[in-house]
Amino acid sequence: MAEGSAPSATAPGPWTSLAVTTAIQVMTSMALLTLPVMAPEVAKALGVSSALVGGYIALAYAAAMAGSLVGGTLVRRMGAIRVSQMGLVSCAAGLALCSLPSLPAIVVGALAIGIGYGPITPASSHLLALTTPAHRMSLVFSIKQTGVPAGGMLAGAIVPGALLIVGWQATLLLVAAVCLVWAVLAQPLRAPLDADRQPNQPLALGVLLKPLRMVLGHRTLAALALCSFLFSAVQVSLTTYLVTYLHDSLSMTLVAAGVALSVSQLAGVVGRIIWGSVADRWLGARRTLVGLSICMVIGALFTAMLQPDTPVAVLWLVVGIFGASGIGWNGVYLAEVARQAPQGQASAATGGTLLFTFLGVVCGAPALGALSSAAGSYRVGFAALAVPALAALVLLLWRARHSP
Repeated sequence: MAEGSAPSATAPGPWTSLAVTTAIQVMTSMALLTLPVMAPEVAKALGVSSALVGGYIALAYAAAMAGSLVGGTLVRRMGAIRVSQMGLVSCAAGLALCSLPSLPAIVVGALAIGIGYGPITPASSHLLALTTPAHRMSLVFSIKQTGVPAGGMLAGAIVPGALLIVGWQATLLLVAAVCLVWAVLAQPLRAPLDADRQPNQPLALGVLLKPLRMVLGHRTLAALALCSFLFSAVQVSLTTYLVTYLHDSLSMTLVAAGVALSVSQLAGVVGRIIWGSVADRWLGARRTLVGLSICMVIGALFTAMLQPDTPVAVLWLVVGIFGASGIGWNGVYLAEVARQAPQGQASAATGGTLLFTFLGVVCGAPALGALSSAAGSYRVGFAALAVPALAALVLLLWRARHSP
């Protein structure tokens, strides 16, 4: 069965596909964010600056760029579930390497986690585009994308406590073990959900670069890709540095800062569902993305204004607003990419645009770390996050004026 064709009578329904893809997204997202949540403690153990967590994120997402680019081709050749299982195993191996008290091991571990993380979204887009009615695309894709902040929420809620009980190395190994369990649990779904795989799909370089050529040759997809570059720089900086910012600049404990991170991620979960519904029912994807850009600007500036004596409720409200927008945009964006993609090419278009999305992560996290280190304060870095959000707003408004 080719992607985009009607599912057979025996194929699992859209809610089965949604549940499976969301669960896998949760686990891989938690795997990616486990080390950043414990960054101050790991940095202390290794005798390095906690700002180097930006380098870890950059390495992971550089590898994810390659993984996403080939993801569409791998999904067509091997099946979405098999590719997802391989991603989980790769994340587990990367976490195990990161548990070694060695910077070179962590570098290789970051690359392994990124390679596993990259193909997950193209795989899920393949399944959801195949089974989801067009009028529910934004909502369903948004629900699936709640797996990203949900994984971050779990990391913020569980990792700091586990760190205090068993230490940072054992915590990494524990999350790795759960990834492996998840890969095994997905096996019974392989046959029904991977029935449309094409084992003879070639892996030649020209085929692997096709998603990138598709995006660059399609004006709307290219604009969405550039917008995602800017949004992802904001998102990864918020997720990567919030705990460190609250711990170093506001003197919060790691547990309290982890709870604040969980609040921002929970807001991202709720936000993704709400924004998806708003886009489907009322505003449409483009207007919804404009509103999200405005909220990101406000969230970045108010987060930078937080003080050590800010009431906890106010702090949670601020990071919640920032999380709802800075983390909540993905589902609306991915649904619009699937809508704009040529017939049957949702996974390829997703993989091509994700190259730019992950590039924003690669550039955004180290840039915030470098800026914060140069300024001597993460507060300056968080204020600067308003700049890419504002640039995305200008791009979206410009594109709206010049669209046919």
